[in-house]
Amino acid sequence: MHLLADPETWVAIAFVILMGLFAYLGVHRMVLKALDNRSERIRSELAEAKRLKEEAAKVLADYKTRRASAEREAEEIVTSAKAEAERIAAEAKAKMEDFVARRTKAAESKIALAEAQALADVRAAAAEAAVQAAATVLSKSVKGALGEDLVAKGIEEVGRKLN
Repeated sequence: MHLLADPETWVAIAFVILMGLFAYLGVHRMVLKALDNRSERIRSELAEAKRLKEEAAKVLADYKTRRASAEREAEEIVTSAKAEAERIAAEAKAKMEDFVARRTKAAESKIALAEAQALADVRAAAAEAAVQAAATVLSKSVKGALGEDLVAKGIEEVGRKLN
């Protein structure tokens, strides 16, 4: 009886009874089923995580492709804009040079015309002065009808030669 007084014996007996009760009630099947369910849930979560990772990798690759395409397009736009700006600048320079050349030619033409007009005015004034001087000299030195006739012929001849 000494063995029944030992507390470890009663713990062992209670443990065996509890295990027997668990086996009778099927607790081990419920625990295994719960573990199997948890295992299946973890497996499906891992599969979902793998699918999401692959999808994220595809999205990242698509983003990188779009980014590279956008960078190429931006570079092409900048290159095109530079070329267009250079072309416009060259056109503007050519137009400006043409405009300056036309304005210079027009100014030179106006200057030449003004010089010719001034020369003609000076010649006319010189002719008028020469005619006046000749008329004065001839009228003082030659008197009468012969003088008047000579003065008229001289004035007419000087006028023809100077104009």
